Amino acid sequence: MCTSIGMKTADFYFGRNMDLEYEFGEHVVITPRNYPFNFRKAGEMKCHYAIIGMASVVENYPLYADAGNEYGLCMAGLNFPDNAYYPSEESSVKYNVSPFEIIPFVLGKCKNVEEARKLLLNTQLVDIPFSKDIPVATLHWHIADKNSSIVLESTKDGMKIYDDPVNVLTNNPTFDFHITNLAHYQNLTVGFPENCLSKYDEIQSFGKGLGSFGLPGDFSPTSRFVKSAYLLMNSVCAEDEESSVSQFFHLLDSVAVVRGSIDLQNKLSYCTTYSSCINADKGIYYYKTYSNNSLTAVNMNNENLDDCCLKEFQLAKSQAVTWAN
Repeated sequence: MCTSIGMKTADFYFGRNMDLEYEFGEHVVITPRNYPFNFRKAGEMKCHYAIIGMASVVENYPLYADAGNEYGLCMAGLNFPDNAYYPSEESSVKYNVSPFEIIPFVLGKCKNVEEARKLLLNTQLVDIPFSKDIPVATLHWHIADKNSSIVLESTKDGMKIYDDPVNVLTNNPTFDFHITNLAHYQNLTVGFPENCLSKYDEIQSFGKGLGSFGLPGDFSPTSRFVKSAYLLMNSVCAEDEESSVSQFFHLLDSVAVVRGSIDLQNKLSYCTTYSSCINADKGIYYYKTYSNNSLTAVNMNNENLDDCCLKEFQLAKSQAVTWAN
């Protein structure tokens, strides 16, 4: 389970909640322009756009969960079990790319969503694991820039690219269902509800927030999609950096999973392990972890983006506290 959103104020912001029962060795990783990517079937990419995001580095390869590039194109992979399907047969006319390669493949080559769409129309996701110890992940992807947002899904019906007008993605079922499901919530309003029950004039609202009565609050993917879309589409935020980043994390917090609220019956502790926010215009990656609510930031432009080696930043996991006395 995960949730990703994109938000536009003066700058464009993109990020996600990572909901898992374990950590995967993740930390913030900057991939500079001259780090060579050797794709299993799609050839070598020696030079590309610089990338910053959350990844685990295995055999000196960044396995990105979410990232943005130096031109403001962002991408996140979210869990898509049972629905995700990648053929083992390779295409003879398209790029053949494994799911673990798709984020650097797209962000390394494309400046915006339209370029990404064109590239993906000539790409096929194929069933190639990173290694025998790291199987193919069942994912779909949210891809966004300051102007538009799309969702990439590969199922047994083939690979599809959906326009994402609400700039939100969660998990199962397929994206077209999530958009159709929003029709059930057309009655929601941030104002006071209209009395549609009867002409009885004495029915009055007895408290603020009744316009959102029926807004789901559970942790299912469909409910998180609706709640995130509702809050994002009605978001009120000043356009400065501090206000925008603060608002973005409040939006993610509204659908974050609290430890203990979901029982996996395997003694694992399921929760939102980290939340991230990329200022896509400035190349700044903000994050917080479950054990540390304070924000930590990494600015890709403070590093040498023409380098050829990965730059890794370990996560700050100990709770930081500002003492007032």
